[in-house]
Amino acid sequence: MFLKRFKVSTLVVIGEILSYYQGNDLQKPSGGLRGRHRKVKRRRELGSPPTLTRIKSEEERRIERVYGGGFKVRLKGTIYVNVNLPEGTAKKVKILEVAETPENPQHAKSGIVCKGTLVKTELGLVKITSRPGQDGVLNGILIKSKITSKYSS
Repeated sequence: MFLKRFKVSTLVVIGEILSYYQGNDLQKPSGGLRGRHRKVKRRRELGSPPTLTRIKSEEERRIERVYGGGFKVRLKGTIYVNVNLPEGTAKKVKILEVAETPENPQHAKSGIVCKGTLVKTELGLVKITSRPGQDGVLNGILIKSKITSKYSS
């Protein structure tokens, strides 16, 4: 466990970075307790904190080594999204703002993008289909276009 000490006048505050355990907990759905089947947690059961990709003025990616020796590209900040258009083509467009986030309403106010988020772009409303913290790229599909068709009434 990694500990940091901060000195505030005469008071010493100890802050710690917590691990993210993704194994089974010891409580059954009924509320009863389950016994442990081993004494210690395994390294493979650890996770990582959420990436929380934000709308920024430039692209920012972080490469992390994961369990097993592989690498994950995490998108920390972005300004563009790759939009799949109904014609079958894709276009890279600028994000104007986050309209709605189904995961957490506070994320929309903070400008945090995750899968399922609706963002306003130069083309219109786009729904994010990729996982930016896992894939390292922001993809989406056009939901509502700003440009009206010449055949619509």
